[in-house]
Amino acid sequence: MSSETFETGRKIRTEVLGEERVSKVLDQADDFNRDFQHFVTEYCWGAGWGRSALDRKQRSLLNLGMLAALNRGPEFELHFRGALKNGLTLDELQDALIQIAIYCGIPAGVEAFKIANKVRKEL
Repeated sequence: MSSETFETGRKIRTEVLGEERVSKVLDQADDFNRDFQHFVTEYCWGAGWGRSALDRKQRSLLNLGMLAALNRGPEFELHFRGALKNGLTLDELQDALIQIAIYCGIPAGVEAFKIANKVRKEL
């Protein structure tokens, strides 16, 4: 992939997750994880999120469902915040979390709602 894909990824990653988060994980990366953070930015955010057939709201919903199914709480929280930045409403997110509970199981739904409430209360 190219540096153009990396720059696209950095731009999208920053718009979705915020400058503070991207600076923390990318700009402050050390010798051990710098290549990995570069890879995530280029591959996930540039080559993946940079595609045009799905909009950011759709991508956010997909991510929330997958992260809940995989029981990845910290990433779920990160992407729940991103989903709000991407324009999803609390009503849309509530319905998505109910759908997650139905298809991923009640424990996944409980955890998703717990994380969502934490974020909602912080806002």
